[in-house]
Amino acid sequence: MNKMVKKALAGAIATMGTGALAGLATRTVQFVPPKEEPRNPEPVTVDMDTLVDVFSRIIQCKTVSYYDHSLEDESEFDKLVAMLPELYPQVYKACTLTRLDGRALLYKWPGREPGNPAVLMAHYDVVPVEEDEWDHDPFCGEVIDGVLWGRGCLDTKVTFNGVLFSANVLIAEGFVPEHDVYFAFSGGEEVSGIGAVKIVDWFVEQGIEPELVLDEGGAVVADVFPGVTQPCGLIGIAEKGNMFVRLSAKSGGGHASAPKPNSPIVALSEAVDAIETNPMPIKMSEPVSKMFDTLGRYASPAYRMLFANLDVFLPVLDLICRKTGGNLNALMRTTIAFTQMKGSAAPNVIPPTAEVVTNVRINPEDTVDDVMAYLKDAIDDPQITVEMLDGWNPSPVSRTDCEGYERIARAVADTWTDCIVSPYVMVQYSDSRHYGKLSDRVYRFSAYDATSEELGTIHGNNECIRLDALRHSIEFYTRLMRQC
Repeated sequence: MNKMVKKALAGAIATMGTGALAGLATRTVQFVPPKEEPRNPEPVTVDMDTLVDVFSRIIQCKTVSYYDHSLEDESEFDKLVAMLPELYPQVYKACTLTRLDGRALLYKWPGREPGNPAVLMAHYDVVPVEEDEWDHDPFCGEVIDGVLWGRGCLDTKVTFNGVLFSANVLIAEGFVPEHDVYFAFSGGEEVSGIGAVKIVDWFVEQGIEPELVLDEGGAVVADVFPGVTQPCGLIGIAEKGNMFVRLSAKSGGGHASAPKPNSPIVALSEAVDAIETNPMPIKMSEPVSKMFDTLGRYASPAYRMLFANLDVFLPVLDLICRKTGGNLNALMRTTIAFTQMKGSAAPNVIPPTAEVVTNVRINPEDTVDDVMAYLKDAIDDPQITVEMLDGWNPSPVSRTDCEGYERIARAVADTWTDCIVSPYVMVQYSDSRHYGKLSDRVYRFSAYDATSEELGTIHGNNECIRLDALRHSIEFYTRLMRQC
């Protein structure tokens, strides 16, 4: 624990009376992990040679999405879809395929009995690459020193392949799920395409309410929660909302040799500073509260005391979040990141108009309207125009007291036997946000284990996946489907 946290905790404790200290100690002593029952997971055999060959061919398809669709190579998307019957022949024997919006693929695997189905999601488009920045060809799909390289290895062809490869093996073995299972894949998630929307509309038209919906999201990661050394298997039960907001200011322009006070860039700089130094307040959302209650019990003693007594130490947690930023801060509050700036077209001209664009990720306890009100209040300058370019509210929070969540949690625990399984709120956004109107059992878990460094390659350079992690993806989906 760093000096800042120790000092803040010590300062808070110093103000407490004897009774308060006794209560603090009691809650900390009682804040321990639940007793765990012995687990005996059924083994899963994975044909690694076939898996690597199939996944490599999927990676080699350059299914890159662009907001400017004229830059896309539709033949690469067609090539991937055309090879699926060859790669997953048993799926095509047992399942029916409905194509929606061209790239949206919806497979139905019929179950033995009527009942609410499972929906397993993924997207097979990827973001662009800067090839010169990669150590290896970003679409080579080659294995080098136990690692398979290529754009989409983690985001998220690993889940696309995981679903189809696992189902292909189970079908070949004669397995039939108890209830229907749907595989729902979109080909434009990276540019907020409408594939998932079309699939959700189809479910609504058919009157189908899934028992569970599973999309990309959390993973099995280590060193992400204060004071916890064990790997954590994080299942997203909600995701933050998203906004793009433009702050702009105007002036009469003019030559830079005789500037007037409070030019547009100065006004915008003051607005940015006001927002940076006065962030939106932390709010304990339901997913984060459940995460703290789960993982905090495994933390080192001082952090365990913090998380066992958040009613007392919430200001300390706020201080930690504000000083460190990063994932913990993102879990606790609506964050505002300044991403784009625009000013004069020439270096010696006062800009007639200047602007700053922000990306806001909205806490489940806030709304789009809350953010707009906060921005206008924090800036407090009539010269600044605040305009929302696009945005949506956070997703509904999904249930954890149901069989859908338990199935996923069991599959995680049986695949990564040393991890702590916990709910959390996903700070990114995904296609699963569209399913909120369909079910209150929508979850987000990417079926792999990864280091912080590996996660940093998502949407970056040198994206790759260890073969062990690739194997775990098949083990996870196989165990999940066996429960469907």
